[in-house]
Amino acid sequence: MSADERVSIRAHFERFPASIKGAFVLRGADRDPHQVRIFAARVREVAGGKGIPIGLEPATLEVAPNLDLFVPFEFPITELAAGWYGLECDVAVDGSPSSVHPGKRFAVPWPRATVRRGTVAISKAAQVGSGRKIRIEQLECGPESMRLTYSCAPPEPATIRLAADGEALPVLDAEFDEATGRGRVLAYPLLKARSMLTIDVRGVPAPIEVRLP
Repeated sequence: MSADERVSIRAHFERFPASIKGAFVLRGADRDPHQVRIFAARVREVAGGKGIPIGLEPATLEVAPNLDLFVPFEFPITELAAGWYGLECDVAVDGSPSSVHPGKRFAVPWPRATVRRGTVAISKAAQVGSGRKIRIEQLECGPESMRLTYSCAPPEPATIRLAADGEALPVLDAEFDEATGRGRVLAYPLLKARSMLTIDVRGVPAPIEVRLP
């Protein structure tokens, strides 16, 4: 039985100007009590890189069935570079080690003056493989992320990589609606200093390049 089936581990937190405050919430997911050992916890940027410990002391906990056990934490964010971050926690449930990623991601914002805003119309089409056609529709630029929308016929989700002036833009999320054949990719924001967006669609021989206004 996996740790997720035995013990649910979630993270609830609030964002403050200089810190994140919250708690890991452990809950027995079956009828048996379980021992959970927390070794360490860290915050890691979505783009990768070294994880930053959040200063949680190792602990051994007895988790009862259907009861919440709270392990509070707090860590400063003033030293974090702009980016999207998530929590990682090294645990062992009944002696079985695993690494979990509880809780939602959070953003450390980019300076407002450096980030592009607004909508960029693209409307460029390409053929994927031998049958499908994809149309890149538009780009919506916001302060913490950018959203690329596309349509595909016959409907099938596309695998898309993004880069700005040759530097990869980490993808945060991707969705596709088979009923409408429309999809979206959510990624790191576009900075004003960038002049060219490269859209690399798997199956398309050459990337689509968009000169940014």
